[in-house]
Amino acid sequence: MPFRTRYRASARLSLAFAATLTLSLVSPAAAKAQTEPPALSLTEALAKAAGADPTLAGSVARLAAAQANLRQAGVRPNPTLGVDLENFAGTGAYSLLDRSEATVSYQQTLERGGKREARTGRARAEIEVARLRREVRTLDLLRDVQVAYTEATAAEAEVLIAEARLVAAHQSQTVIDRRVKAARDPLFAGSRADMMTAQAQIARDQALDRARDGRAALARFWGGGPEFRLALEPFFEAKGPVLPASLTIADLALLEAERDAAIANIRVEQARAVVDPTVRAGIRYLGDGNNVAFVVGGTIPLRRYDTNRSGIERAQAERTAAEADIVAAGLAREREIAQLTARISSAATEAERIRAEVIPPAIRSVEQVREGFSRGGFSYLDVTEAERALADARARRVSVLRQYHLDQAALDRLTGRQARHTQTRLAETR
Repeated sequence: MPFRTRYRASARLSLAFAATLTLSLVSPAAAKAQTEPPALSLTEALAKAAGADPTLAGSVARLAAAQANLRQAGVRPNPTLGVDLENFAGTGAYSLLDRSEATVSYQQTLERGGKREARTGRARAEIEVARLRREVRTLDLLRDVQVAYTEATAAEAEVLIAEARLVAAHQSQTVIDRRVKAARDPLFAGSRADMMTAQAQIARDQALDRARDGRAALARFWGGGPEFRLALEPFFEAKGPVLPASLTIADLALLEAERDAAIANIRVEQARAVVDPTVRAGIRYLGDGNNVAFVVGGTIPLRRYDTNRSGIERAQAERTAAEADIVAAGLAREREIAQLTARISSAATEAERIRAEVIPPAIRSVEQVREGFSRGGFSYLDVTEAERALADARARRVSVLRQYHLDQAALDRLTGRQARHTQTRLAETR
């Protein structure tokens, strides 16, 4: 096959998939890929990381602690059993033990002001806080995994660019060697081509190392190794911001639950301001005559010093702070969603325009320069400059797509989109 026809076929294939020149030469690799396991998708990576989440045990324990606190909050104060001995020893007429008196009493504190109901209300609110904190931690984990997946796929895309540059360098080196042997170019042209090929080889090897490191960083979320493939096709798809039909705002729900817990704490502090009487009943044994008598009594604290006013004011201030946090978080979330959607739309447009308007002319430029170089109309520097421009355009597109997916990960964190997909995936695998 003539060189020009072979190169154009390679270029057209590269434009169809991420504009890389390597696809025209990977038919053996493609056959090998058919025997390899399926590429790991983002949904599968999220499910594997969620299933191996090391913080899950701690979240479950905290929720169990909150539920135990609810059970404890409904318990009444323990009664008191008392024994008093009077006239046990003394002088004169009271020196004999038979003049002593013994009293056995049962004492119970009566809670007033709805203390038990206030405690259980606060404990229920704390259970909801613990549950929502677990959801927020899960969203943070999924965001981190999505970011790691984006970095890994971006590194894989950079490998394609590096391999394309290496293929182009080998092709140029072949042409230069032929021209040098035919005395059409000086010897230093061949040395320069050797240098460019060596640099392209080093760049490809470094790109492979970065791709492996990216897969290893991703696999650490579930304790795996980097020996797996990634699904690259979705990385090159940029269709604008993806928003779920219904939003799951766990962060705002957590702030609202903390506000509800603060309100419940106000009731607890108000109930503490109400004094609790203590009643007592017992039997007194009269040593003189061996008679017995029933006794009753009680105590009630005086609200002279501690009225718990400051405790109530503190709880009310905490509620006010929680309400302010809800408003501030809602406004910040709206601003961030607006910024992310604008950036995602802009990145999607830029990536598509680079693919449709920049890369095709760059490919044609390389073809034209190579054709003229074969006829002696252009220098080797013209070839390398055209190839560098094509590689820069591809690298720019990968950079834009990388930021696009990072912004989409941040948007998914705010909307909770990946949480529902992950829960569905986990349910399917169980």
